[in-house]
Amino acid sequence: MKNSLQDETLLEPLLISRRRFVTGIAAGSALLGLGLRSGLSMASPSNRLGPTTLRGNEFDLNIGYQPVNFTGKNRMATAINGSVPSPVLRWREGDRVTLRVKNNLAEDSSIHWHGIILPTDMDGVPGLSFNGIKPGETFEYQFDINQSGTYWYHSHSGFQEPTGMYGAIIIDPKDPDPVSYDRDYVVMLSDWSDEDPQAIYAKLKKLSHYYNFRERTVGDLWRDIKDKGVAQAWNERSMWNQMRMSETDISDVTGYTYTYLMNGVTPDEGWVGLFKRGEKVRLRFINGSSMTIFDVRIPGLKMTVVAADGQNIEPVTIDEFRIGVAETYDVVVEPSNDSAYTVFAQSIDRTGYTRGTLTPDIGLTPSVPAMDDAPTLGHRDMGMGMGMDHSMHGMTGMTGMAGKAAMDHSAHDMSDMPGMDQHQMSRMKTMEHKNHGNQAEALGKAGFGSTREITHVASETGPHVDMRAESPQSGLHDPGIGLRNHQQLYGRRVLTYGDIKNLYPTSDPREPNREIELHLTGNMGRYMWSMNGIKFTDADPLHLKYGERVRITLVNDTMMSHPMHLHGMWSELETGDPKAIPRKHTVIVQPGSKISYLVTADAIGRWAFHCHLVYHMPGMFREVRVS
Repeated sequence: MKNSLQDETLLEPLLISRRRFVTGIAAGSALLGLGLRSGLSMASPSNRLGPTTLRGNEFDLNIGYQPVNFTGKNRMATAINGSVPSPVLRWREGDRVTLRVKNNLAEDSSIHWHGIILPTDMDGVPGLSFNGIKPGETFEYQFDINQSGTYWYHSHSGFQEPTGMYGAIIIDPKDPDPVSYDRDYVVMLSDWSDEDPQAIYAKLKKLSHYYNFRERTVGDLWRDIKDKGVAQAWNERSMWNQMRMSETDISDVTGYTYTYLMNGVTPDEGWVGLFKRGEKVRLRFINGSSMTIFDVRIPGLKMTVVAADGQNIEPVTIDEFRIGVAETYDVVVEPSNDSAYTVFAQSIDRTGYTRGTLTPDIGLTPSVPAMDDAPTLGHRDMGMGMGMDHSMHGMTGMTGMAGKAAMDHSAHDMSDMPGMDQHQMSRMKTMEHKNHGNQAEALGKAGFGSTREITHVASETGPHVDMRAESPQSGLHDPGIGLRNHQQLYGRRVLTYGDIKNLYPTSDPREPNREIELHLTGNMGRYMWSMNGIKFTDADPLHLKYGERVRITLVNDTMMSHPMHLHGMWSELETGDPKAIPRKHTVIVQPGSKISYLVTADAIGRWAFHCHLVYHMPGMFREVRVS
């Protein structure tokens, strides 16, 4: 059966939609001042419903250039079948799908099927899975669908994804769905900039905080002195200054350049989803942005989370959740009256938002909530519980850091370890903790995470690494920066990874036979990203033996959140319940924290493992080889 149109209306280029920094909502006066008719700022109802849905098992997808206008300026996007976002692909578990992808661009392209378990040559990563799709050529993807749930697809070539090349995948289960609902909607979150992605990247390389307009001022210092006293305020400010870091650097790229979209619709128009009172509505949230982590809530409605990264979980009712780049969450809501509700997604740094409307009547317009206060980083986000190496920041000998003395980590130099010469240490690519004398008990029990002391390797030392977390805390039960006090302040329960339990028993109950510790590293000032202090182009692959059970422990030695994605295999998050370990394809590693998951190496081939922030990916990337 070939693909067919589920909806007759393709997402057309939007006309006039003005973005305003912070709110993302344009004032009518601004439109008038530009000589634009305010009436043009409203898209037609059909445009506000989102992209078309294609069903079947054979698909023809054409990659090409598409004019768009999200900000009042005409720009050229990279689109599939003329749509931004790309069409929703709806498959069925148990089917074999064939996707003929033609590249009409002037450069190589590709499509990666994010979260789909498939053969390595179908994964769509140029240089690893295949050679890419040359201009004018067609590549045929074909693979069996052995899973169900909510996923997405996007380009893995250059910076094509930030220019519009991404779309949703829904796979209907072959057996009765354990989730009861009356209708469902994809809610694709993304970010758009009129700037060329290459220009954004170049600016970040020259000045990493280029897009941060919330740097601390003298006025802020005086307010801190009033609230905290001279000594504490001065010590805190000195700490940040000497580290050449800012407590306000939450996101690299902000609402200063980004317009945040929901299903390709700007905040001033707003995506629309219809319902009838009493219906159960399933919302399939996908973060298809290039750099933006979102915090999502629907004021007036509880959300019951029923799936994470496409996998069914034990339902958990919450008020708010954070969704990292590339993550997906399915929630069910039950509107009990004929009111309209705002689906509200604010950026983690609070420089903008996108929104939609759930409504029984397209004419109803709910109020849009104010964004929460902008968060700031603290000691916890620096992994400072037991101190950190401040010598790398010109802070040697500095004391008074949260009552702790700064620590010199020369003691961590492992160059004199038996069997390791200096050259070996300088070229160390990974932190592969094997069974150290076959002490299997040192690995800890499956499902509970790593029990080992964090160790920094020699490759983490140097100008390419500006921070090392010495006492990283677990990120399992931490809502994250800007969300930690929401229960107390607003009565909003925030989802954490610790809340997630798989709906079905753990598929592979084996204990891990070894542990791989990887440090997420970087130099923010120089905008250099790496793993274990080694960028991708200088790194050796990680080798996994086919069939083995491995624990991967990620330690975030930076002050940025990193959504880490392992291709080809599930990342089974160790939340403390070995009987219901949830499977994910993308895991947020919070600043100064650590997190562990289990991997069954059941997919032979070459796989990508990387941070999904598009401007971090060139350096924070590894090849994983399973053989």
